[in-house]
Amino acid sequence: MTKEKQENLALIEQSARDFTETHIRPYVMEWDETQYFPMDMFHRMGEYGFLGILVPEQYGGTGLGYQEYITVLSEIGKVCGSIGLSVAAHNSLCTNHILSFGNEEQKQKYLPLLASGKWIGAWGLTEPNTGSDAGRMKCVATQDGDYFVLNGTKNFITHGKSGHVAVVIARTGELLDSHGMTAFVVERGTPGFTGGKKENKLGMRASETAEMVFDNCRIHKSQVLGKVGDGFIQSLKILDGGRISIAALSIAIAKGAYEASVKYAKEREQFGKPISDFQGISFKLADMATKIEAAELLTRQAAHLKENGQKCTKQAAMAKYYASEISVQVANEAVQVFGGYGYTKDFPVEKFYRDAKLCTIGEGTSEIQKVVIARDLLK
Repeated sequence: MTKEKQENLALIEQSARDFTETHIRPYVMEWDETQYFPMDMFHRMGEYGFLGILVPEQYGGTGLGYQEYITVLSEIGKVCGSIGLSVAAHNSLCTNHILSFGNEEQKQKYLPLLASGKWIGAWGLTEPNTGSDAGRMKCVATQDGDYFVLNGTKNFITHGKSGHVAVVIARTGELLDSHGMTAFVVERGTPGFTGGKKENKLGMRASETAEMVFDNCRIHKSQVLGKVGDGFIQSLKILDGGRISIAALSIAIAKGAYEASVKYAKEREQFGKPISDFQGISFKLADMATKIEAAELLTRQAAHLKENGQKCTKQAAMAKYYASEISVQVANEAVQVFGGYGYTKDFPVEKFYRDAKLCTIGEGTSEIQKVVIARDLLK
């Protein structure tokens, strides 16, 4: 990495840190307790450029790469995993899908709205009965002249109720046909498109997760992203970037838990000295720091490949798998370092503990990441 790149990353890191300390940290537990999705704060975040990180300047974005993206996510996620998750879903799923596969007219229409934070984006692949088994999706789009009629339900969708626009993948062909699905851009307010049940979650509670319901929703053919039948193939490519973002978020949560543990271990005294002086605690901190360092190296390697246009499916899956698993481990150990206080909401680590678990599930479970990695190794 060049000196100029390092200096730019340092400036971006400081900007994200300042924003987070001012606009997020004071409200973290309030939003978590009430499951409040802070839309106004996201509009403000857009003004700082954090919602169009990967979008070129010609479309109103900041025109930065995945290294900068990881850096911003790291600062936000260290304070609140929920807000980090929403930033990740907006940037690397919805916005990036339109950027990667939209035509010029679609890019000009949607990217400035998304990059500025005036609109928040959602991305719909998962259904109630098809998570990893997306080839059996039941959400169907049937062509009717110049329109497609969309029927079905998507669930576990970030911003499923509040998002202003969604990229939706629906079946336009036969079951199990990898070329039988198509991606559409659907705006909120389109007749037949409504938000359904909002999930009551263990963690990531300030990041809205809800159903999207389509009941005879008519979508003009101009809203198709790329070619009819390419939706699933596009999604696999989008998920490479999405997995890098979840890896980055996992590392951020782990860093937040680790940094809180170091601070507490230096301050908390037992038997007449700080608990950091005891090997049982200091070795925990050493393990936590080592796992975080390894996860970040894996993630930045995947990011390097991604932003240089190289294949990164295996590396992104490895980064997501390892980072998410160590995030849970580090958060678990952080609670242990805090002891009884770690189990209370007066200290931050119980929230890191709850938030971390989602990272092993969302955008492909750890088990699915192993499938992706093994398939690449053995092909």
